Amino acid sequence: MMVSVERTEEYTTDIPVEPQDKVVQVAADWPSRGLVEFQHVVLAYRAGLPNALDGVSFTVYPGEKVGVVGRTGSGKSTLFLALFRMLELKAGRILLDGVDSRSRLSSACRSRLAIIPQDPFLFSGSIRENLDPQGKRTDAELHEVLEQCHLRDAVTRMGGLDSELGERGKSLSVGQRQLVCLARALLTQAKVLCIDEATASVDQQTEQLLQQTIRQRFADKTVLTIAHRLNTVLDSDRVLVMQAGRVAELGSPSSLRQQDGSLFQRLLRSGQL
Repeated sequence: MMVSVERTEEYTTDIPVEPQDKVVQVAADWPSRGLVEFQHVVLAYRAGLPNALDGVSFTVYPGEKVGVVGRTGSGKSTLFLALFRMLELKAGRILLDGVDSRSRLSSACRSRLAIIPQDPFLFSGSIRENLDPQGKRTDAELHEVLEQCHLRDAVTRMGGLDSELGERGKSLSVGQRQLVCLARALLTQAKVLCIDEATASVDQQTEQLLQQTIRQRFADKTVLTIAHRLNTVLDSDRVLVMQAGRVAELGSPSSLRQQDGSLFQRLLRSGQL
């Protein structure tokens, strides 16, 4: 009994609370353009540790497709943690359509962005609940997005929108779980999509389906992709090369590839994207 009480206290006391900055009013469709600006961003995972991002500055323009590459520990995934305000900045700021993201509540900021993670996150419940947790979409809208993500036949075989996925979506293959995450991202209609090595653990056929759908359905959206496979990088408008928490290079794939001695060129040769 006492152990249970101690465990309860452990999870209910001294839990950090996200800072509630002064909130400014912005348009309901913010960000409507998809302009992303990192300005001198500094971030550390906790006090006493080296900076995971150390003065990062770059701009991603509306509708642009940017691949993010770099060796393990270079700061690629930390960019997304900063953008989604999973960690607070030590210095600098991140602007979405010119609005400092810290001027919005963390939850509101996250709800305006879409992400397809490396490990697809699904919860116990129906396909409908996983696609539309707030119950705002019609059956027709859900069926349409499943069709766009090449999932409608699979869902029909399972029994339809109200069929249960099981814990962490165990009724689906890894590739199908990624496609569900893509369908969920489509439903958000967010202007900014972040993809964190989403094709790293799927087969080539599923990767092609993912890339095809992203190219077609997010053609007018801003897309940042942490790249794992070469063809993903070469399809980007520009490539952002991270090294030791800093922006090492930023340019078109062709120009960086042809630049003698570039870090991007070395990464391609070594296959360590």
